[in-house]
Order: sequence, then C-alpha cells, then structure tokens
Amino acid sequence: MTAVILATVCAVVYGTADFCGGLATRRSRVFSVVALSQIAGLALILALLPVLPGALDPRALWWGVAAGLAGATGLVLFYRALATGVMSVVAPATAVTSAALPVVFGLAAGERPAPQALVGIVLALAAVMLVSRDRSAGTSGSAGSVLIALAAGAGFGGFFILLAQAPGDAGLWPLVGARLSSVTLVILLAIVTKRSLRPTAGSLPIIAAAGLLDMAANVLFLLAKQEGLLSLVAVLVSLYPASTLLLARYVLGERLRSLQVAGVACALGAVALIAVA
Repeated sequence: MTAVILATVCAVVYGTADFCGGLATRRSRVFSVVALSQIAGLALILALLPVLPGALDPRALWWGVAAGLAGATGLVLFYRALATGVMSVVAPATAVTSAALPVVFGLAAGERPAPQALVGIVLALAAVMLVSRDRSAGTSGSAGSVLIALAAGAGFGGFFILLAQAPGDAGLWPLVGARLSSVTLVILLAIVTKRSLRPTAGSLPIIAAAGLLDMAANVLFLLAKQEGLLSLVAVLVSLYPASTLLLARYVLGERLRSLQVAGVACALGAVALIAVA
C-alpha cells in the first residue's frame, strides 16, 4: 500500500511539473526551459542529500548517469517527434511506450503481480493512451514521426528501468548522477545547435517550479520502487498525464474531451485495483 500511495503522489507531482513546464514553454524558449529546470532540480537533490542520505556507491552513480542520458534522449526525441508529426498520435505513442516498457521488464525479471493488479496495469495503459489524446486536428502521422515517438517513449521508460537498478541503499545518489548527465547533455546540445539558454523576462520562477517538482517526483519514484514492484510502481507513475489534464481544465479552463474523461476514470480504476491487490 505504501508503494501505491507514493507512486500515485509521484504521478500527481510529475503531472504538475509538466503543467508548469508547459506554461513555461509558452513564455520562454524550449531549450532554456529544459536546461534551467534541470539545473533547478539538481540544486534540490543536492540540498536533500543530507536529509535522505545513502551509501555513495559508484554503481548508483553510473546507473543514474545511464538513466539521465536515457531520459534526456527521450525528451529530445519527443520534441523532435512533435515537430514532425501530429500531437494526437505522438503523445499517446510516447506515453504508452514509456509505461509499457517497465511493466514488460518487471514481468520478464520475475515480478508476479496479483491478478487484480494485472487488470489494473491494463486499465492504466488504456488510461495513459486516452488522457494523452490531443485535440489537435488529424488522426494519423507519418511513419517517421511515429517511430521517433516510440523511441522517445523507450527513452522515458528506460529512465525508470535504469534508475530502478541502482542499489537500494544508495539513497538519492542515483538521481545526482541522472541529473548531472541530463544537464550536461542538454547544455551540449544547446551549444551545438546554437540555441540560447537565456529565459524570457518573468519566466524563471515557473521554470524553477517545473524543475523542482520534477525532481521531487523522481525522489518519490525511488522511494516507491524501494517499497514495491517496478511493474506496478512505473505504471502508476505513468498516469501523470491525468493530473496535467485536470490542472489544464481547472486552472486554464481547457475543455476535456469525452475520451480524456474516460481516461481519467480508467486511471482511478487502475489505482484502486492495484491498491487492493
């Protein structure tokens, strides 16, 4: 039950971070939002190290570095897919892939969730696809953009899988490695592509909020993984688009489509089934 609570809260925090990031990208350049939010998250994790100490194990740092590279690569590919494809195709393809990969990995590694939990996993995957549907026009995308979206989802799913491989007594050190590698990669990409990292006036607070919330969610994921199965924790965490959607509805006044409402209902059902398993 502890793992379910932590993973569900993690999904809410991830979704809130994405909401803040979305607002930030409306006000500032994408690369400045990504880079500066990552730096804010790094500052938070360094501040939390004395509070949640762990054993400084080189394996933890290297697993974290690998996870950070996977996550950052997924982010770059996701933006690339959005630039070349249709949002209503790219977002669900990315979201479902990122949710499904940790489930498949966990089951292949020998995890055996209860039957109710397996039903909850199926509902959660359906929820991720439904709530990620965009109201943009068009229902199909090029094969190239779909493949890039799948690769982006693999990067995000790889982040969860690789982070979960770090030793259980490492504390927050895997996240230090993850954030150092992702910050380095994003800054190098900005330099190579000659993109400015300077935020527009007034956008820094919301960028910082996005980074701090994202890192807080990462911490919750690590804590949840220590308490439960990766196949269950990761799929619950992947429900984060539901909270982003609800925030857009009640903060920005965006209307929900019937498919998205059904997705939120599936998400609630998935959490309930996994909780009682």
